[in-house]
Amino acid sequence: MTYTADEMMTVSAARALRDGMTCFVGIGLPSSAANLARATHAPSLVLIYESGTIGAKPGRLPLSIGDGMLAETADAVVSVPEIFNYWLQPGRIDVGFLGAAQIDKFGNINTTVIGGDYGHPKVRLPGAGGAPEIAASCREVIVVVRQNHRSFVERVDFVTSVGYGSGRGDRERLGLTGAGPRKIITDLGVLEPDPETLEFTLTGLYPGVSASAAKERTGWDLAIAADPEIIAAPTPAELDALRAFQGGQARSHQ
Repeated sequence: MTYTADEMMTVSAARALRDGMTCFVGIGLPSSAANLARATHAPSLVLIYESGTIGAKPGRLPLSIGDGMLAETADAVVSVPEIFNYWLQPGRIDVGFLGAAQIDKFGNINTTVIGGDYGHPKVRLPGAGGAPEIAASCREVIVVVRQNHRSFVERVDFVTSVGYGSGRGDRERLGLTGAGPRKIITDLGVLEPDPETLEFTLTGLYPGVSASAAKERTGWDLAIAADPEIIAAPTPAELDALRAFQGGQARSHQ
């Protein structure tokens, strides 16, 4: 079966989730990946959305964190303060899925402003939402973002959500309890932090993608593992499940 770069990225992100995990999910690509995982290899994955739904089981991709279907299919609906104060901040959530407008080599994320300064930016983005708390407190974080010079930058214009700051020791110095970002999953491959420096290194490539192509679409001098893994293409079952979710979302707009 043929597939798009976004489908490969979504499938790769879904595979990073294990059955039985609790997952704090954002809307967009993270939601696509988490729901795909639950529909395929991880049926006991517990999806938690910022709006207060725990164990949501949507039959299509939700339009927003306020989509009524999330509450209708959830095991429980709690207040937003409870989601953050009881579930997230004490470290009860295994993994947080985040997107990014900009990300740097240490996994710091910007979703606030692009260019200029905070008061007078070139572009003002939607903002932080719950992302800083997710980045700080989830046991691990996975970032899903398309790889290009606009998003993969030497230095983010604004640190919305802290990855590893400027390197080893910064998370501990800031008092952040979560382990930080463990993977950046892109439309070209997968990056993971170097065990010593915590700088993100290209460790996996999708079929037909070269390391040089990934390097060319990165705003810093991208480190490349000695022997990057070639990540398996999506299976027909994975593509069928993903497209079924996407088809349901399209029908909901009609």
